[in-house]
Order: sequence, then structure tokens, then C-alpha cells
Amino acid sequence: MCSIIGYYGNGNAAPILVKGLRRMEYRGYDSVGIATKSNNQILVKKGVGKVDEVNNMFQLDKLPGNVGLGHTRWATHGKVTDANAHPHSSNSGKIAIVHNGIIENFSELKAELQKEGYTFQSETDSEVIANLLQKNFDDTSDIKSSIRATISRLKGHYAFVAMFENGTLAAARYHEPLIVGVGEDDYFLSSDVLGFIERTDDAIYLDNGNFALIDPSGLKLYNFEGELIKYNITKVSKEFADAYKGDYAHYTLKEISEQPDTVLKAGENTQDAITQTIDFIKHAKTVYITGSGTSYNAALVAKYLMSKYAKIKVEPIISSELPHDPESIEQNSILIAISQSGESADVLEAVRIAKNSNAKVLSIVNLLTSSLVQESSLVIGMNCGPEIGVAATKSFTSQLAILYKIADGLCNGCLKPDFDKASKAISKILSNHSKIKKIASELKEVSDIYILGRGINYPIASEAALKLKELTYIHAEGIPGGELKHGPLALMDSNVYVVILNPDDSTYNDTLTSANEIKARGAKIIGISDKKSDIYDHWIEIPKVDESLYPLIEIVPIQLLAYYCALEKDADPDYPRNLAKSVTVR
Repeated sequence: MCSIIGYYGNGNAAPILVKGLRRMEYRGYDSVGIATKSNNQILVKKGVGKVDEVNNMFQLDKLPGNVGLGHTRWATHGKVTDANAHPHSSNSGKIAIVHNGIIENFSELKAELQKEGYTFQSETDSEVIANLLQKNFDDTSDIKSSIRATISRLKGHYAFVAMFENGTLAAARYHEPLIVGVGEDDYFLSSDVLGFIERTDDAIYLDNGNFALIDPSGLKLYNFEGELIKYNITKVSKEFADAYKGDYAHYTLKEISEQPDTVLKAGENTQDAITQTIDFIKHAKTVYITGSGTSYNAALVAKYLMSKYAKIKVEPIISSELPHDPESIEQNSILIAISQSGESADVLEAVRIAKNSNAKVLSIVNLLTSSLVQESSLVIGMNCGPEIGVAATKSFTSQLAILYKIADGLCNGCLKPDFDKASKAISKILSNHSKIKKIASELKEVSDIYILGRGINYPIASEAALKLKELTYIHAEGIPGGELKHGPLALMDSNVYVVILNPDDSTYNDTLTSANEIKARGAKIIGISDKKSDIYDHWIEIPKVDESLYPLIEIVPIQLLAYYCALEKDADPDYPRNLAKSVTVR
């Protein structure tokens, strides 16, 4: 979702803020802006576009001052306009705010403030915070009291940073991530450690219902009741500082290319948690597994693995659907929650519902300092490093690798997943992009792509469709092979491309029959297989691996296809339109 950042110190705030926003741009990139305090006044510059675009237009990084805040927006309330960009100033101009989340009662609050003479320049829910803070500060002349009075009126999930005319920074967190970075002589407030990791690796993770004040006396943390609280400083892994593209054109390509390594490293730092997870599942009455988007597709693979090899029934649940059927979670069951960021609002809500049913929560997550970690009884770390590209790639295969390890433990070693072989197979796929580039050039003007898979390959068809939608804006749909005659066959004609996931496994012949039926209707076929067939218009060869491991490798050529097709369409593969890396609002 949106990224927010604040700086208080002796350095020039503006370039620090711009650099931090650039590193967090994956969270939202509709618009950007910063505000600084200089000579007892607040200066604001903002506009529509990505960080570098807006900075080039308005020289954001030239604003003077040693205190400031900044924001990149992923629009929720209000169109993508300069006026709706953050920061937002109060009517007096004496307070500026940046905000992540949704204020559910903003219409009510806005109406109240308008009756009292406050005017609004934007369509956002966020601007309400600025004017409400101003009203409460005018009433109390005390920053702490004005923060408390403001948060007592806000409904919804939010994190915000406010800057007052005297240079004080204030920040509050309620169900949206907010982290304090502690330097030698400066402080940072950020949605993500990437916002300040180059400056310090000391971090304080604010708990829900906490707010912070930073002024010449230093940092103070309070709960929403106004009671001073103690805090712990955590060392942030320096791997986050290495989130650079290097020689790659895009983060997405870099992260696709890292998968031979990340599938080997998946979960290795939390092996004890994997062992305990296996034990918990073995003794559980009911096991649920939940995620959103890519993580849900990983959950579908887990269902196949655990059912086929471990003979354990697992029920996958789309996280966003669970609030509509909360009674479906049996008492004293187990919920496995999968999330790259650990901040997905839908996943966190699913976890809370499960905990209300006394379910034990086991999580698979990349960011071990996230909200999901705090809600979980056991945590397995993906250990794949920072993933900046909005479309999940290496985190998906890391999730799969961990799920293979769990399934293997549940069946007492019957799977024996050969990750070394899988890693080498992925490396071979990545060694030559020329054929995939050629196919991508043909797909530039295509309006519909279908991806067909059977059995354990069907979840990969769904994930493949998701990658194509995210990166290319082409309508794509994953189809279970056996459902072809139940509707999808009517869509097949000469204008359609169909990707066939057809490894030489137990599903091969049935899937080849489906391919012939599709071909007979004129559609063009892209075959992803370790076995050549004349039925394919294009054959993307994958190495032969054990049957159970094909999902780990067959997604990789699709990731590359989506990436190169995005380039053909002049789309930015790192920052797809209308999307954000971490969906922290429902």
C-alpha cells in the first residue's frame, strides 16, 4: 500500500526522504510528495508520478530543513491527482501529515469539521487527519493531547506521521505497519525498514495502539491511553540494504533470476519451526491454509502435496473470503497463513478470525518483523531476501519449497524433494531467454491467454494467469484441464493463445488430448514440457525432474514470458498499474 516516511535529525531531510521513498516505491507509485520544516514554516511539494519523475519536475530533494516527512501513494479515496497526493496540510498550514490505510468514518469527520469552518483541498480520507489534528491542537495547545484526541475519533486501520510547525514529529499506528529507525543523532519513521536501512539498522517496531513523539528531548513512545511505554531496539538484517537491481534492468528480472539460490535457502533459518509445524499438523483435527493472490496459489499446491503424499486433508481458504464465513473454522484447529510481507490486511483478518476459534496459527512469511509474525504461534521464514517487484516471483517458489519440506515430513520422507536438481533445472531455464522473448513479441497484441493444467499443475496455471494479468494487462485465465469442455472450449478460436502445462507426468496424455481439442478450434498453443510434441506452435522446454517437483520449475518460464511481454507492451514490470506490493487495506 502507500509508503510513509519521516526524518528528524541534523542532516538535510529532503534528499534522505526522497531516497527512502525511492526504495519503498513498490508499496505505491501513483503520486509522491514531501514536506519539510524550515524557518518555522512547513514547505510542501508533491505531484502525480513516480518518485524520480516528480523529483525531476519539482526538485523535492532541494527543499531546506532538518525535519520532514514524505509519501508515495496507492490511491484508495480520490482520483490520482496533484491535490490528492500527500502530504496534506491543515487549513492553517501549521501541520502536515502523511497517511497509510483507510479512515472509515472520514465522511462524518469531514462534515463536522466543515461545519466548524475547515475547508478541504482533496478528495482523500487522509486530509481529515490534518484538520482534526489542527482543531485539537488549537483546543489544547499540546501536541500529545492533540494526538490522543485525534486517534480517539478515527475509525479504521491506519498509520500516519504528522509534522508540526515547531518541528515536532508525531506518529501513530493502528493495524498498519510503522517502524522507528534509530540513528546516532537522528530518527526515522517508516512503513518499511527499506526507508532507512542505509542510515541505520536499529529499529523499533511499533505495536498496535502506540504513538510516538520526536522533539529536541528525543523519542518517546506511548500507548493510546497516553501512558509512556518502554521499547526494545531490534537489529535489522543488513540483507535489506542490498535491495538493488545491480546489472539487471528491473527488480522483477533480478528476482526471477535469484530462484536457483532461493529455493535452496527457503526456510533454512527456521528449520526448528518446520519440524514443529509438521508435529502440530500430524496431531491436528482440522488443517486450514490461507493466503491471497500468489500465496493462495501456493496454498493450492500444498493441498495437493499433503493430500496425495501425506494423506492429510487440508482446506485452502482465500483470505478475503473468510470474513464472510467465519464459522467455517473449527474450534482448536490449525491455520497455516502464507504471506510474503506479513502485512496483508486480508491475511491478518483471517488470522484473527481463526484465533477467535482458538485455532493455532502457523505462518510462512518473508519479513520476520511483520504483524503476521506477532500473531503467530510458529513462524517459518521464507529467507528469500527483499522482493521489490510487485509481482511475486522468488517468494512463490520459496513458499513452495517450504511446503514441500512440510509435506515430506508429514509422509515421513516419502517425497524426498531434490532441491539441488530443481535449482539446476531452474538455472537451465534461465540460461537462455531467446525463445521466450520471441514468443512474448507475438503476444503483444493478444487480448486473451488461457493456461491449462491438471492435478498439481492446475494451481500453477492459476499462478501463471495471475503473473500475466499483473505484468502484461492481458486477460488471462487458469483452466483445470478436465473443465475444458465445460465452457472454456467455446472461447477457443484463431485469436486465442493457450499455454499448456504438460510435463511428462501422470497427467501428460490427458493434457495432450486437451491440447488437440484446442488446436482443432484454431487456437495457438504454447507447450511447457520436458517432452516435445508437434501439437505445440511453440515449445518451451523444461528439464525433466521428479513428478512432484514440476510446479517448482514450470512457473519460471511463465514468469519470464510475463516479464518480456510487459516490455513489449512498454509496461513497467516492477510497478504494474493499479497494484501495490503489500495490500494493507481491505
